[in-house]
Amino acid sequence: MDLTDKEYVEHCRDGHPEDFGLLVERYQKPLFAWLAGWVGDSGQAEEAAQESFVRAFLSLNKLRKPESFYSWLLGIAGRVAKEQFRATAHRQRDREAAETMMTNAAESDEPYPLEEAIAALPESHRQVILLRYYERLSCQEVATRLDMPLGTVTKTLSRAYALLRQELAAREGAQPTVNQTQSL
Repeated sequence: MDLTDKEYVEHCRDGHPEDFGLLVERYQKPLFAWLAGWVGDSGQAEEAAQESFVRAFLSLNKLRKPESFYSWLLGIAGRVAKEQFRATAHRQRDREAAETMMTNAAESDEPYPLEEAIAALPESHRQVILLRYYERLSCQEVATRLDMPLGTVTKTLSRAYALLRQELAAREGAQPTVNQTQSL
């Protein structure tokens, strides 16, 4: 016998968190479909759905109307999707800036400035950059190759771009290099 959303929420609040799994089963497909239509990418939609369920579970005691669980969950999912969109836009700007920086560095008279800057990166950042740009793997392929979550790969790329910009700018002026800033 299926219980109502209100009954499942009340069971969870009464010390039966396993009942939340039944709410996940009930709503994961419609939530995923809603998010996929909203964000336009199934990978991001899946990540947003998982994050939404985690946030909902952690905030279950804040739900005022347990019978409105799904609409409350959609509100959470909308916020998660907006956060993802902002983060993706930020990563896109970083990627474009890094590509411009790499093009400018490649055209420089200095011998191999980009390669020297990449060599100055921490090992984890260097691996991700080399796999992504020199082996031309997608972020998902890099994640698979390095056995790490996709989010970790994209975060590492973002940090590597920032460090590369800093290193190449330091070569043009008197700004601190990657190795100098890491020791600060």
